[in-house]
Amino acid sequence: MALGDAPAAGGPDEEAEDDVLARGAALEAFGESAETRALLGRLREVHGDRAARELAEERFRVIMDKYQEQPHLLDPHLEWMMNLLLDMVQDKTSPTALVHLAFKFLYIITKVRGYKIFLRLFPHEVADVEPVLDMVAGQDPKDHETWETRYMLLLWLSVTCLIPFDLSRLDGNLLTQPGRARMSIMDRILQIAEVSVVLFITRPDVKQQKMAGFLDWSLCTLARSSFQTLEGVIAMDGTLQALAQIFKHGKREDCLPYAATVLQCLDGCRLPESSQTLLRKLGVKLVQRLGLTFLKPKVAAWRYQRGCRSLAANLQHCAPHRPEQQAFLAPSDSHEDDDVPEGVESVIEQLLVGLKDKDTVVRWSAAKGIGRMAGRLPKELADDVVGSVLDCFSFQETDKAWHGGCLALAELGRRGLLLPSRLAEAVPVILKALTYEEKRGACSVGANVRDAACYVCWSFARAYEPRELTPFVPAISSCRSVLGLLVHECEHLQTQLLDFLKCSSNCFLVISVFIAGFPEYTQPMIDHLVTVKISHWDGVIRELAAKALANLTPRAPEYSATHVFPRLLSMTRSPDLHTRHGAVLACAEVAYALHRLAARENFNSECFHYSFRGLGGELMRQAVCLLIENLSLSKMPFKGDTIIDGWQWLIDDTLRSLHLISSHARQQLKDAAVSALAALCSEYYVQEPGQADPTVQEGLVGRYLAELQSPEEMTRCGFSAALGALPGFLLKGRLQQVLAGLRAIARTSPQDVGFAESRRDALKAMARICQTVGVKAGAPDEAVCKENVSQVYGALLGCLGDYTTDSRGDVARVPSWCRASAQTMLPLCSCEQVMCRVAQQASEKIDRFRAHAAGVFLTLLHCDPPTPHVPHRAELERLFPRCDVASVNWNAPSQAFPRVTQLLGLPAYRYHVLLGLVVSVGGLTESTVRHSTQSLFAFMKGIQGDPQALESFGGTLLQVFEDNLLNDRVSLPLLRTLDQMLANGCFEALAAEEDHPFCVKLLALCKEEIKRSKDIQKLQSGIASPTGAPQLQTPLKSRTEGGFCGTVQFCGAVRRQALLQLCLLLCHPFPLIRKSTASRAYEMVLTYSDVVDADALDEVLAVLSDTAWDAKLPGVRAQRNRLCDLLGVPRPQLVPKVTPRRPPQHSGT
Repeated sequence: MALGDAPAAGGPDEEAEDDVLARGAALEAFGESAETRALLGRLREVHGDRAARELAEERFRVIMDKYQEQPHLLDPHLEWMMNLLLDMVQDKTSPTALVHLAFKFLYIITKVRGYKIFLRLFPHEVADVEPVLDMVAGQDPKDHETWETRYMLLLWLSVTCLIPFDLSRLDGNLLTQPGRARMSIMDRILQIAEVSVVLFITRPDVKQQKMAGFLDWSLCTLARSSFQTLEGVIAMDGTLQALAQIFKHGKREDCLPYAATVLQCLDGCRLPESSQTLLRKLGVKLVQRLGLTFLKPKVAAWRYQRGCRSLAANLQHCAPHRPEQQAFLAPSDSHEDDDVPEGVESVIEQLLVGLKDKDTVVRWSAAKGIGRMAGRLPKELADDVVGSVLDCFSFQETDKAWHGGCLALAELGRRGLLLPSRLAEAVPVILKALTYEEKRGACSVGANVRDAACYVCWSFARAYEPRELTPFVPAISSCRSVLGLLVHECEHLQTQLLDFLKCSSNCFLVISVFIAGFPEYTQPMIDHLVTVKISHWDGVIRELAAKALANLTPRAPEYSATHVFPRLLSMTRSPDLHTRHGAVLACAEVAYALHRLAARENFNSECFHYSFRGLGGELMRQAVCLLIENLSLSKMPFKGDTIIDGWQWLIDDTLRSLHLISSHARQQLKDAAVSALAALCSEYYVQEPGQADPTVQEGLVGRYLAELQSPEEMTRCGFSAALGALPGFLLKGRLQQVLAGLRAIARTSPQDVGFAESRRDALKAMARICQTVGVKAGAPDEAVCKENVSQVYGALLGCLGDYTTDSRGDVARVPSWCRASAQTMLPLCSCEQVMCRVAQQASEKIDRFRAHAAGVFLTLLHCDPPTPHVPHRAELERLFPRCDVASVNWNAPSQAFPRVTQLLGLPAYRYHVLLGLVVSVGGLTESTVRHSTQSLFAFMKGIQGDPQALESFGGTLLQVFEDNLLNDRVSLPLLRTLDQMLANGCFEALAAEEDHPFCVKLLALCKEEIKRSKDIQKLQSGIASPTGAPQLQTPLKSRTEGGFCGTVQFCGAVRRQALLQLCLLLCHPFPLIRKSTASRAYEMVLTYSDVVDADALDEVLAVLSDTAWDAKLPGVRAQRNRLCDLLGVPRPQLVPKVTPRRPPQHSGT
């Protein structure tokens, strides 16, 4: 793909797709009717052209897929679409390809609308039977390209089988023509129509002749198939589906004679042992159909009946003029036939086993089967089934059994088969299911059980009169899962039910407050949070429960203060870690909530007398820090109390022990401790408004500054953040001392070069302190002013050169600019440095750093009031107008680099922008390399006609090279950048002049960079390859780097020196370097033909290509010397290694 053809981010295609996704199910009609009609009308023209055919098919799929969620919108148009396509199918002159294409389009429509709706539209007259049969018989079952045709023909055949005539009438003179061997219509359909066999085999004229044979074939297929092979699974799948549908649609008197045999065969298949979910589901489905066949279809006379089954109507207790609903138990019929066939017991047993299956679909099918079977059983036997279902709710059973039991109870309840006398046994187990949870490792199971229990409560609320459920309402209403479900049902919300025990914060923090607004639910909800959720094993649930208690405190402030809070205090002394942690979190949240309600409660300090080390220490530290923060914000009257010393000790010890905390919880714990410190100092360390206690200030600030010198990096991070969080009155008179301490650890030194995170946190602390104390004229110990602002910016500018890397990559650079703190006080030198260094960051390779730096650069440029002393302000405002600030995505290289490279034309910014740009051009990320290279070449093309600008740019480039000599972070990508520039002729104007100073110095710097280097990558970068064509379209891995091969294009002594360096590398100790040098020198000779005399060119190429350069050095050296003679450069001379003589050793006497 050409560079200019790449779609821009957020282009029209993406916007159209986003628009479709955003509309969701908001379509109102089939808007593509005219386009679809035209598309179908062109099928006769495009079916022979493969490209046009595929284009039409893809467009039709796109149109149809838009209506996947609203397929009913297609209903008014289905008939004409089918008629257009069937006209092509029924036309005898239509080519085979067109027929297959028409059936493929029919299948696409069927997939969207569903075959049951589409099926009714097929022609199904007597005249259609034989043509459809002929088309089916003409298909090749092994042709995988036309399976849609066979699928649609079988659907069509299934509806033609329903004609109300004896099929033997269609055979005509079958028996009167002995010379022609023909099969009857019935046999032909049986031979090919396995999909439509259910509707066909149950026809009155077919079942007498074919049903027994088909069932016998099906049972034989099941008997010889194994679910352990793929072929066996496929065979059993189709056979079980056919049998289940026959026993569903067939008449009971026709299927009953075969039911026992089928059940016996099914038992022999041992489907519950199969690992195939579909086979186990079909087995359960067939078993329940067999059970329903054994029992006569009837409505149980003993079932619980009521006239209205609306949950909304049940809840309208106070509705005016509401007629009284009469619920009754029909008297048991004394003439009820209690003779139950033998197979029913086996069916019930298999369904009960299905309730415990490992897959939900199997359990759901078994639950429905239990409900259907119980509806045909006598009262006593049905009650036994209910008892067996209740046995699933044992804590010895798995969560699968609990889930299946809930589904079965819901089915029994909504069908009126769970009599009110059983509610006393069912409701307690449902209450347990509503809070069911079983921990397994680092997670838990039981969400499906709780969801199913909600379904049971919903079905009970619809099935029973309110007076039947009245005794159980208080217990049920205490569970928020049910309350959320009831609210959902009453208000007809169109959102998915959220399970309260494993829900998002919305359920804990929003829905719970709404439900607690009903007085009868407030206290039960609070009690459940305290009893169950505060001690939950999942820390996220404990935190959400604590916040939920704070939200519910305004609903019951007196109850929270007199009952909940004392109970939480007692729980803080629990030996269980989870309970202690949750109780402390809840104490913090409830105390602050009571403060906001102006309620005061004495707090017991014993909850802090814990050991915060060892197992669970980080949890308790975080919880207590949150408690300290909220109690301080609540203005508890503890000023001067000894408990403040305990709180201060805990915060200090936490910051000092961060290196002992697990990495995933370290940042969260540090933030909690720093927030607690800020609240504690603001409340308890102020002597008078704006004045700190001198003793506390001296001890606290001195202690924290001393901790900055700790050998532990995390300790430095913690106390840097703590200094940054101190309130302004504690910094007054100590500002210079604090800033000096932070500047000291923000500087890189050989001892702590790897402490990048501590330097980052020191910068953040300095920025936060500047925001705290503000900018104003005055003493440097009280605010940021003219005397100390340069020191602050000096520290920040120094850290912009910190490129420390570790296994995570570049971790050191943090453009944390306090850009609003001193923008009116920047001296000339500082402002220029700031703008240039930020521009450098805006041109480098890491997207998020580039975007952040660009934002800072534009903020300083366009801030109001204007930042003084900005170099080239007028040009910058022209290049970066204020109106474009919000529209540019600086994270995108395609938008960032074309703008930032324009700064190369401004002398004050050229050096720093070029320093950042060469790192991007010579990087490894393809998009960054591509767009930065394009932008650089565009700038170079613009200055080719200005020799002075070109020389100035070249001088800056050499200065960057010289300043970063042997600095691999810059020198390696710089060599790659040089190669790209040389290969694309960026310095042709300079190369024309013999021994131009730019060329001479460039070669000298390349020699110095690789001198005595053993770095393979650097050596290969120094060899180079000047493939004269631009390399923008070449893959990243095939690009070659710049160096000696590129400088061969220069005239004079520079070329001879470059050739000599290449000859030296041909005898390098590393065989890989020798081979690379020979290969790239070969390309160089082909590219620059004037390097070698025409009569020696073939011999030079032969030496370079035929020599085994990875062989032993003596043989290689001879070929190298021969090559030197051909190139006209002096042979390198072997320098003898001088070995110092060892002094003679004398043995002691």
